[in-house]
Amino acid sequence: MITEYTHERLAAQPIGYWSGEAYRAVVGRIRAELAVEQLTQPHWWTLNHVAGAPGRWSRSELAERLAPFDDLNIDFAEVFDDLVARGWMSEQAGTLSLTEAGEAGRLRAKERNARAHEQMHQGIATDDYVAALNVLRRMIANLGGNSDLP
Repeated sequence: MITEYTHERLAAQPIGYWSGEAYRAVVGRIRAELAVEQLTQPHWWTLNHVAGAPGRWSRSELAERLAPFDDLNIDFAEVFDDLVARGWMSEQAGTLSLTEAGEAGRLRAKERNARAHEQMHQGIATDDYVAALNVLRRMIANLGGNSDLP
């Protein structure tokens, strides 16, 4: 149950605090779901990018693409090496591809993340969710950040 407050009281709340709390809760849940598959977010990002564009990504291109999302100073070479060592990804002629085991693992992780997203969206209308994202995007743009979709 969520406590209801007046419009005025909520309008006076610091967005930095609430966006930080939301980040920690959401990302914490996603990271916990991925950990069940012995994955980190950078593993997840890698699997999705390679699956979405087979034969497109070299190590350096993918590391450059993923770097803006990293808040943990991840060594992407280690992530790529780990996925290759587990047999989830292969590298041929300088490009990365998922193996059958990698696609199966990606799909398991996707199901786990879908359940987490479903829980996060409970009681939130799609229009409200979109409005919240647009407010955050506007704030980011107002402060000179990149408000484009990832």
